[in-house]
This record gives sequence, structure tokens and C-alpha cells, in this order.
Amino acid sequence: MDESMMLEALREARDGLLEGEVPIGAVVVIDGEILGRGHNRKESLQDPTAHAETIALREASARVGSWRLEGATLYATAEPCLMCLGAALQARVGRIVYGCPEPKFGAVRLMQADGVLKFGNHRLTVVGGVLQDECAALLKRFFATKR
Repeated sequence: MDESMMLEALREARDGLLEGEVPIGAVVVIDGEILGRGHNRKESLQDPTAHAETIALREASARVGSWRLEGATLYATAEPCLMCLGAALQARVGRIVYGCPEPKFGAVRLMQADGVLKFGNHRLTVVGGVLQDECAALLKRFFATKR
């Protein structure tokens, strides 16, 4: 299941690449159903919060009619930043699955212990490295054209 959902997130990342955005994609899944999709749109929207994860979380919340996404899994092609991690925690997401580590802005690895993030009374399970090579290759290809 994790790999098939990460493939969906990769599709989103490729859509972002076609739009000239940093190719990061995300999907929010509850009970095997994708309820939210997103890819980076910072450039097109001129919005610093328009990350793939926040867009997917907003869409999922709209579909379920609640900001609470308990039982949801957030799949992201790259390790979420501090803002996106905070949004997932605020949404009460139960699990984050990411593809490749993000050495500059990734926040998940810094804050977890034994694959679990604990904030207040909320616990969030984290799995990293799902389709890591594919996710990293897309980012490397994008940044190679920028340098």
C-alpha cells in the first residue's frame, strides 16, 4: 500500500515539475482512499505556504468536512518541512510516509524517536525511505537544470 500511494504522490510531483515547481508531491489517504492531492505551487501562487503537503491536507479536510484527519496517512515524496509537519500534527494525521530525506529543510528526522513523533497527547507514526531513489532522482533532475 505504501508504495502504491507513493507512486500517486510521485505523479503529483511530476505535475509540479511540468509547471516549473520544485517537484514534490503529496497525497492524503484514509481507509485506502485518496482524499487529498497536491504538488508544490509556491511559484504559481506566489504563496510560501503552498507546499504539496498543505495543499493535500486542505483538499482532504474539505472532502471530509473537518480539519481533523484522524486515521489519515500523509504521503510525501520528500521529508516534510517544519511547517508541513506542523500542519499534519494540527490535522491529527496518524502517519507520515515520505520518500527521500530533505537535508536542508526536512524536520521529521530531527523530531522523531523510534519512528514516532509525540506532541502533547498526539502521536504520529513516521516511515521514511519509501521509493526513496525515485523521489530523489526527480528532485536531482530538477535542481541540475537550475545550476
